[in-house]
Amino acid sequence: MIIGPKIYGLVLAGGQSTRMGKDKGLIPYHGLPQREYLYHLLSRVCDKTFLSIRPDQKDEIDDMEVIIDKDEYKGPYNGLLSAHKEFPEVAWLVVACDLPLLDLISLQELIAARDPNLMATSFAHKENPLPEPLCALWEPDAFKESVVYLNQAKGTCPRKFLIESNVKLVFPRDPKVLLNANSEEEYKEAIVKLTLE
Repeated sequence: MIIGPKIYGLVLAGGQSTRMGKDKGLIPYHGLPQREYLYHLLSRVCDKTFLSIRPDQKDEIDDMEVIIDKDEYKGPYNGLLSAHKEFPEVAWLVVACDLPLLDLISLQELIAARDPNLMATSFAHKENPLPEPLCALWEPDAFKESVVYLNQAKGTCPRKFLIESNVKLVFPRDPKVLLNANSEEEYKEAIVKLTLE
């Protein structure tokens, strides 16, 4: 058994969903809003789980633990570093709410492959082996280094940070779990794949 910092789960649900045209976290792929579905999935494998949201979303959530974006950083780093500030000593299993095919087995697979001595353990596609930062287990040091990276104005992209860091890549047994549904077309593709299961 790998000993490392406790793992908390984080569902990133504070994005604007501009390409989709509607809130991706509210799409009911599995009979309930996607952000809720992922929250319950993470709750099965993490010590605690939180929904990362914008301040204006607070009133629409009453049965899930939330971390409100502090708006100090751009893009996904806003949610990541807001969570790290709340609980700096834990590792975060981070998932974006636009992963409709993600399942429990995949999350267990990622955790089982964890190397707490590296910055992160991240899913990746075999044919394009780049870390998926929003389907990854980030260790506490990765967030500290991310702040340095952001302060040096090297960019605001979590993927670029992980590419330049010491990260363990994990290729999921079922690559379709990494399907991102960011547009109407990808939404339809996800629905077809779910129907075929």
